[in-house]
Amino acid sequence: MKISLPLIRPVTAGMWLLLAVSLSSEAIASGPRAGLASGIAAQSGSAVALNPSHPDRYVVKRGDTLWDISAMFLRDPWYWPEIWRVNPQVENPHLIYPGDVLVLVYIDGKPQIRLERAAGDEKLSPRIRSEDLSEAIMTIPLETIAAFLSKGTVLERDQADKLPYIVAIKEGHLIAGAGNDAYVRGAGIGPVGHGYSVVHIGEPLIDPDDDDVVGYEGIFVGEGLIARSGDPATLHLVDTQREALEGDRLYEQEFNIPLQFIPRAPEQEVSGSIIHVINGLSIIGQYHIVVLNRGTQHGLEVGHVLGIWQAGEKIPDRTEGGSVRLPDEPAGTLMVFKTYPRISYALIMEATTDIHIFDKVKTPD
Repeated sequence: MKISLPLIRPVTAGMWLLLAVSLSSEAIASGPRAGLASGIAAQSGSAVALNPSHPDRYVVKRGDTLWDISAMFLRDPWYWPEIWRVNPQVENPHLIYPGDVLVLVYIDGKPQIRLERAAGDEKLSPRIRSEDLSEAIMTIPLETIAAFLSKGTVLERDQADKLPYIVAIKEGHLIAGAGNDAYVRGAGIGPVGHGYSVVHIGEPLIDPDDDDVVGYEGIFVGEGLIARSGDPATLHLVDTQREALEGDRLYEQEFNIPLQFIPRAPEQEVSGSIIHVINGLSIIGQYHIVVLNRGTQHGLEVGHVLGIWQAGEKIPDRTEGGSVRLPDEPAGTLMVFKTYPRISYALIMEATTDIHIFDKVKTPD
């Protein structure tokens, strides 16, 4: 039987670059993306700031990511679409492979990055090169976040009560583990062989702005598949990381990282807070996944980059008396990769100091 468990689909650098280049082209000047393109152009003004220690040429290495390369050339990596230019004489010019050479040139006084590919690669047919698409560098290092994407989750406020649930465990047991059966009920339970993640409903996520519950932590329990249909149906647990309990929920999650993925600053001011970190870590660092109390209704979109600010501590004023709150300090950068109306998932791209729950996020300066 085939188990339909949560799926992770990687972002290829090519898909990101393909859209990035299209944003720079005249073809969309009057199309539906014209507003986005003009918004990005407005952010950069007359010139994009380069990293002071940028190279003039860089040979791409295995393990590089597009974000890291962008940071190598640019002070602000989310401006990469402004400087990337396609070489039409190269096969698959939207993809970057280990061994490719990126060259910094200036056109009318403005920096551009151009791709040079070895002569042998240029002669490859599209069919042959297409077999090696998995070798192209990715936007982010997927292997470092794959476990978070497949196992960590946050449930929206109204979502938790609608999920199927464990009503009892076979033979009257109070807990279940891998190899055990549990009886499950709920709307929309799949057919025999259909797979689910089992999650325990954890603490509510509170928006610090209005104390409203915006979601719940979903604590990963394990994975199972429907062994027998009916009401209740039977779920066979094939893998567990903690005990399954009565009331745990069945969660069917296909976590698609968007292919059309353009890291960029929001077109408007966005200000919010980090309200949760996947896996409950107390100190947050690079490539950790966090949840924000801002979503689509606040203007956030997939690919938006926000600055992280460590919330200033409130301390006593021992000279004049009373108390004073210290100013917020910059702590890093994050990128939104999945959005809901009131919350969003984001990946920490850079951490210059320790990051904590309730640190602030806002449109980068």
